[in-house]
Amino acid sequence: LCSGSLLCRAISLLVAICHKYSGCEGVKNTRSKKELKELVQKELTLGEMSETQGLITIESELMDELDQNKDQVVNFQEYVTFLGALAMIYNELLQD
Repeated sequence: LCSGSLLCRAISLLVAICHKYSGCEGVKNTRSKKELKELVQKELTLGEMSETQGLITIESELMDELDQNKDQVVNFQEYVTFLGALAMIYNELLQD
C-alpha cells in the first residue's frame, strides 16, 4: 500500500497507532476516554508535566474537544482532526 517514502511511512504509523488504542473498551475503531488518555500518555511526550500541572485537565478538555458528535468516543475522523491540530502546533514551535 505504501511506496516506502517517509511521508507514506509516517501516515501508516499514525494509522497503526490509532488502531493500537482503539476498540479495547467497546466499538472497534473508536477510542474511549480511557483509551485516548493512554494514547496521549504513551505516544506523546509532554515533557515533565505532572498531573498537578494540568495533564488531567488537558486530557478531559481534549476528549471534550475531539468528540465532536458527543458520542463519548473518538472516531477516526476526530482522531485525524486532532493530528492535524497537533501538526499545526508543532509547525509553529519549529518556526520560533
